[in-house]
Amino acid sequence: MPAKILIVTGDAAESLEVLYPYQRLREEGYDVHIAAPTRKTLRFVVHDFEPGFDTYTEKPGYTWPADLPFAEVDPGQYAALVIPGGRAPEYLRNDPELRKILKAFFDADKPVAQICHGPLLTAAVDSLSGRRVTAYPALELDMQAAGAHFEDTETVVDGTLVSARAWPDHPTWMREFLTVLRAKAPVT
Repeated sequence: MPAKILIVTGDAAESLEVLYPYQRLREEGYDVHIAAPTRKTLRFVVHDFEPGFDTYTEKPGYTWPADLPFAEVDPGQYAALVIPGGRAPEYLRNDPELRKILKAFFDADKPVAQICHGPLLTAAVDSLSGRRVTAYPALELDMQAAGAHFEDTETVVDGTLVSARAWPDHPTWMREFLTVLRAKAPVT
């Protein structure tokens, strides 16, 4: 039976940051589940970079069903965790069930991939202190406030934590995450 990977997300997550790791990890042979606050059809968004805008723009993205609610997640059943960005982490960090899940992964030193605004979740459970990370560049001060050393680069690997800035960094992010994942939880 293949190792299971958990993606935690919600409405307004960045479409590419959920669906790219979902498909890439399945392609690799992992069993991937998406958890959200409730079991429902999630509504993702597309963040794009357009000339003349000081920040990204947001448009409606894909919809995708959540496999299970946070309250039903048993972190012990999963080999690794993926935390996409978008706007979802801004409100998900307040969810006590999700905070328990995140803490369990970090306490067990399991592989965690985070991207864009995803590190807001790991900061909420005090799992960034003393670590090297990257995130969407506008989060540099948030990462420093969480005790992390912020690096504005495509991908940063700190032990079992692999972080990236945003969807344009997918190739290096997934390559580095798969290196960590294969060492800790190879596909069987």
